[in-house]
Amino acid sequence: MTAFLNRHASLCVFVLVLILWEAGCRLLHVPEYILPAPSVIARAATELGAARWFEHLAATLEAALAGYVVAICLALPLAVAITRSPLLSRIVMPWLVVIQSTPIVAVAPIIVVTLGAGVLPRVVITTMIAFFPLVVSTALGLASVPAELVELSRSLRATTARQYWQIRMPFAVPYVFAALKVSITLAIVGAVVAEFVAAEKGLGYLILFTTSSFKVPVAFAALILLVISSLTLYGLVQLAYQRLFPWSQGNRA
Repeated sequence: MTAFLNRHASLCVFVLVLILWEAGCRLLHVPEYILPAPSVIARAATELGAARWFEHLAATLEAALAGYVVAICLALPLAVAITRSPLLSRIVMPWLVVIQSTPIVAVAPIIVVTLGAGVLPRVVITTMIAFFPLVVSTALGLASVPAELVELSRSLRATTARQYWQIRMPFAVPYVFAALKVSITLAIVGAVVAEFVAAEKGLGYLILFTTSSFKVPVAFAALILLVISSLTLYGLVQLAYQRLFPWSQGNRA
């Protein structure tokens, strides 16, 4: 029994929380519009129908993954560029900090008004949220290569491209995937924020719509699905790291 608890401690705690949650709601007669019990949430999710859930989930994942891919395509080359050029780093990094420091919730309505309703503003908002960790962490990894390795490559007359491809990028792999795991969860956040501002479908839109009509159990079900989606994507990135780059698992990063 002790071995089982040690091996499945997280699962046991999760089940215990659900039991206490259900019992507390029933014993204290908590109204559904304040805190619905897990059984009520499950019933509400079933009543909505699998087709509707898939429609909203697909809309959220579409914006999140599109913005995530765009952020990767922009962040990795920019990280290489600011690592190669100290002048470019001094110019670009302050602007990146300013963009990251700007509350995305305040900027989102402006982006929607500028770009119009549709997928594009949601992708832009998601990209803005997921972009910063990728740039900073990748640049840190590229710049953290031991100086003796860089000097060795120069003594062997390696080109800059070979130096980055064969020395800096392999060393930066743990940094890049650390940022990828953070950014994929932020991409879900960005998609939901965009759906709060302007959307006709998506889990964020569903939460906003159901809470406005006091259908709180459905909103809780949508929130749980968001958490599951975020954890699943995080796990997929971690799995890709373990399968594609097993040799970097022991890196000091």
